[in-house]
Amino acid sequence: MSALTLYNYDLDENCYKVRLLLSCLGAEVGQVAVDVFPGRENLSAPMRAMSPSGTLPILKQDDFVLHEAEAILSFLARRDPDRRFLPDDPASFGRVMMWLTFSTRELDAAVHARATAMMDAPGDIEALRTAARDALRIMDDHMTRQHFEGLDYFAGPQPTIADIALFPSFALSRDYNIDHDHFPALRRWARAIRKLDGFITMPGIPDYH
Repeated sequence: MSALTLYNYDLDENCYKVRLLLSCLGAEVGQVAVDVFPGRENLSAPMRAMSPSGTLPILKQDDFVLHEAEAILSFLARRDPDRRFLPDDPASFGRVMMWLTFSTRELDAAVHARATAMMDAPGDIEALRTAARDALRIMDDHMTRQHFEGLDYFAGPQPTIADIALFPSFALSRDYNIDHDHFPALRRWARAIRKLDGFITMPGIPDYH
């Protein structure tokens, strides 16, 4: 069986989620750079054969192909023998899945706001920014409650793939003109994420929170 290969674009926050988890797990995979902007290589026929919607990241091993960042995060965390980022007990697992769903639904506005602001993607930037701010407010309120309970992460006392999935949209929010100062609980949480063994950054993420 061949090694895993990640089809990656360095400025894509969904690709960053996967790179971040891989680094925290100490796992190595081959990478293939995809020219998304301005080349639109992700929309080529070979890419669409692996990811019909043309989205990245894509993870491939022989005939096994996964697209969508949250599916890839779940796969990588599940194959980790130590289960460091995906708890087995049903309640904790359910909380992780709940926040993964939030990252793909409510935070979709944040992803699109950044794409509109940074890469000329179509969209109503004001409406997207408002929706993104509302989603970040929900996250900040949750992490305020978690702090009162003595918990540093979204799904409990330990970091999970939920934190990995949620981190980029907050960390990159200045790209679409949302200031971090309005979200003190998320600033505290982001500092905890930065302390993870194997933490890596990406262009656009500031060195402080």
